Amino acid sequence: MGVTACAAGFCCADVYQNIGVFYPTGNGIDWGIHLARMGVPVSAVSVVGRDEYGDKMREALAAEGLDISHLRVEDGETSVMLMALKNGVDRVHLEAIDGVMETYRPDASDRAFILEHDIIHTDLFGNCLDLLPSWHEAGKTVVMDFSVFSQDPEYACEEYFPYVDYAFMSFERDTPELREWVRHVQSLGPRVAVATLGEQGSIAYDGERFHECGIVPAEKVVNTVGAGDSYIAGFTKGVIDGLDVPACMRAGAELSSRVIGSFEPY
Repeated sequence: MGVTACAAGFCCADVYQNIGVFYPTGNGIDWGIHLARMGVPVSAVSVVGRDEYGDKMREALAAEGLDISHLRVEDGETSVMLMALKNGVDRVHLEAIDGVMETYRPDASDRAFILEHDIIHTDLFGNCLDLLPSWHEAGKTVVMDFSVFSQDPEYACEEYFPYVDYAFMSFERDTPELREWVRHVQSLGPRVAVATLGEQGSIAYDGERFHECGIVPAEKVVNTVGAGDSYIAGFTKGVIDGLDVPACMRAGAELSSRVIGSFEPY
């Protein structure tokens, strides 16, 4: 069967009411769809509401080949991010509706199912943080997206770094201070700590040296939403394929370049 992957935690529907467009998303969902399209068996462990968006999300993810047997359906609203598209290119976040994600917790069956997978992806918002030690103890490869919050005291990320194998963080630019932080993060446990830097590309530290990777220019930039998630997916596929860190970074940059040329984040 090969390596299996699980996106555990947060999911939501991005809804563009002014143009009648919807798509299922969330850091792990985007990551999982990319991997599924590259032939990796992927499961989604999360929750949707008993509403139209919940039905559409389950339908869309199943169509992408994801295992949705543990994408729970609960009474209430599916988590939704209301968006708008202005001037044909500018994306505006209007309102976040937590819905059933607010109280979601993986139950015993979900937790056991997650541990059946080789690689597990999560983030700060899927109510799975207390499960990180058990994933680590079980020898799973944990991929975590800390987004722009890795240094934010509110999220206490230093508590979680020891249980993560590949830590991804987002920043605006490369600085000596950032490199010290990335080095510090890796020293707490991750095999590799990665900082994505938008148009500056990315840097990664593996405990021995820093690696740098520039962007892969896109023919046309339609949407930067999902660029980070696609980078992580490309990098993860590189890990699955046994590539070294620079090649994993390149794989992430190449996939990200393709994604920003399309409307949806995958």
